[in-house]
Amino acid sequence: MTVLEDRIAMAESASTSTLDEMFERLEKMPVPEGYKVEIVEGTVYMAPQLDTHWEIILDFVEQLRTKYPRTRVRSDVRVDYPGHLNGFATDVTVMTEGAAKTEDGRWRHQDVECVAEVISKGAAANDYGPKKTAYATAEVPVYVIADPYQGRCHVYTDPKKGDYQIETTVTFGRDLDLTGTVVGLPLTTGEFPRG
Repeated sequence: MTVLEDRIAMAESASTSTLDEMFERLEKMPVPEGYKVEIVEGTVYMAPQLDTHWEIILDFVEQLRTKYPRTRVRSDVRVDYPGHLNGFATDVTVMTEGAAKTEDGRWRHQDVECVAEVISKGAAANDYGPKKTAYATAEVPVYVIADPYQGRCHVYTDPKKGDYQIETTVTFGRDLDLTGTVVGLPLTTGEFPRG
């Protein structure tokens, strides 16, 4: 099959495909270097990883590593979430202690303690919309959005019935106080670049 035939087959079968089938088809397609691929509500999204994006991700990871061992912090690793065909590759994921991959080699959303997404212009609506809903439905205790275009972080906590009950907004340059959450750390944003 050609790439075009694969794309047509994927589009035609999206309503009956499983996430595994969709990701298998994606693996056959050429994805440009520097792009992240996710499936959100059955739709494939590709977003470029810009320097700004990567610097914020790295800053999150470096700060989280002061508390968490390397085995608990992940980046761009597929985790399937509740809802229709949600296979996310979150920018930063913190797993619970003792989390282990399933028999099929994937992490379970039930073992996710915290996720952080860095906004890309083309995929911002997903991070603020369906991904936020999926994380809340999965009862991920802490969801952080770093938005370099706004120069702000949004922290969502207390998930109940598919929504977060508490939202805190912090301007870049101020600390994210996550000490009262499962994260248990303050995170600085002073070096987060703007988009």
